Amino acid sequence: MNYTRINLKEWRRGDLFQFYIDKMRIVMSLTVDVDVTNLKSYSKKHHLDFYPLMVWVVSKIVNAHDEFKYSWDADGNLIKWDFVSPSYTDFHTDDENFTKMVTEYADDLLEFYDRIVADRERYKNERAILDHQPPNFFDVSCLPWVKYAHFDVHVFDEGKFLAPVVTWGKYEQKDGKLIMPLTMNIHHAVSDGFHLSRFFNEVQELIDSLR
Repeated sequence: MNYTRINLKEWRRGDLFQFYIDKMRIVMSLTVDVDVTNLKSYSKKHHLDFYPLMVWVVSKIVNAHDEFKYSWDADGNLIKWDFVSPSYTDFHTDDENFTKMVTEYADDLLEFYDRIVADRERYKNERAILDHQPPNFFDVSCLPWVKYAHFDVHVFDEGKFLAPVVTWGKYEQKDGKLIMPLTMNIHHAVSDGFHLSRFFNEVQELIDSLR
């Protein structure tokens, strides 16, 4: 995994970043209803599981934009990863517990799909968070049991967790479409409302483009 160290004095967002890290450590949380009708149709047409497909969709849009790939190195310097991989949950109905794992991101849908299916099978008997997860990750989770209006996740560190936290809920029929709530939490130091809005718009565009 490779990264670029950020020089705050040369970075065009450097002053904004420094302000939000030093004086106002806040996380923005936004939930938007997305139309997943085409994604569900795509999963049926190609005999693919909906969940890995949705993990890939959000991973692709996250990796398309720098603001979602910032982190810190071991010395506390701001860095930008070349790519980030989803750290996602795999729920087990038999004991109502879950496995938390990272599957390395691939830009190609089917390549990533095969990776995540293999990882879920490999670690199906494990529980909680797997050891030795890579540092270049963002967080993904799902609440498929409820159609929520908003969902918020609090990361209780010193307020410097920069990676996105992405969650979605249950999809339901509405006016002939399958509508699903999708949430992103992101630190204001690296992202603004514009970047949040673009994430949701591009997720919808990508879903609609699948054939």
